[in-house]
Amino acid sequence: MSEPLRVVLVDDQELVRAGFRVILGAEPDIEVVGEASNGVTAISEVARLRPDVVLMDVQMPEMDGLAATGQILGDTDAGYLPKIVILTTFDDENYLFEALRAGASGFLLKNSAPEDLVESVRIVARGDALLSPEVTRRVITRFAGLAPADNQPAADYRPPELTEREYEVLILLARGSSNAEIAAQLYLGETTVKTHVSRVLTKLDLRDRTHAVVFAYEKGIVTPGSA
Repeated sequence: MSEPLRVVLVDDQELVRAGFRVILGAEPDIEVVGEASNGVTAISEVARLRPDVVLMDVQMPEMDGLAATGQILGDTDAGYLPKIVILTTFDDENYLFEALRAGASGFLLKNSAPEDLVESVRIVARGDALLSPEVTRRVITRFAGLAPADNQPAADYRPPELTEREYEVLILLARGSSNAEIAAQLYLGETTVKTHVSRVLTKLDLRDRTHAVVFAYEKGIVTPGSA
């Protein structure tokens, strides 16, 4: 039996952390190993505990979740990088794109169902993006325009590392397509699509599918509204 996924909860509301702890603690493959009430403590706890997944609130005292996410995932000397899921409400939409650019693996609405919370931990732990096609279209497309204009290459930019097929897969990823949808559109098997996705991430040095979406928008490979 494999070791349970190690999770750190970061939220300034104790009741929120307690609720998440109860939900996650009921799962045999998940273990809550630590908690923090602000970004400063989160950074030290993540360094000490080395969790697999961090559930990170945005608005907290002393240091917010965006700054903490950037510092945790920017510490390449740490020897490992956890997966970070941003806890948010749609009132926090303005923060989301910056969180993803900082390297977060996705976001979870605070009013999500308990089973969605549990599944979110499993999804990001295995390297997948916690962004459904619907959410990708609704949020990432809308806020991709926050990227600095002087960092935007020409719209016909194509990463030279990618084959034609891998480039097609990247475009569909950025438009919010699932593996099944990509397979249907390109007339491929889902196993083949998974292989192409893995190669795209490896060749472009991207953490996960979420990072691939951000990359594609920042490079002008896809543009807001094109999905």
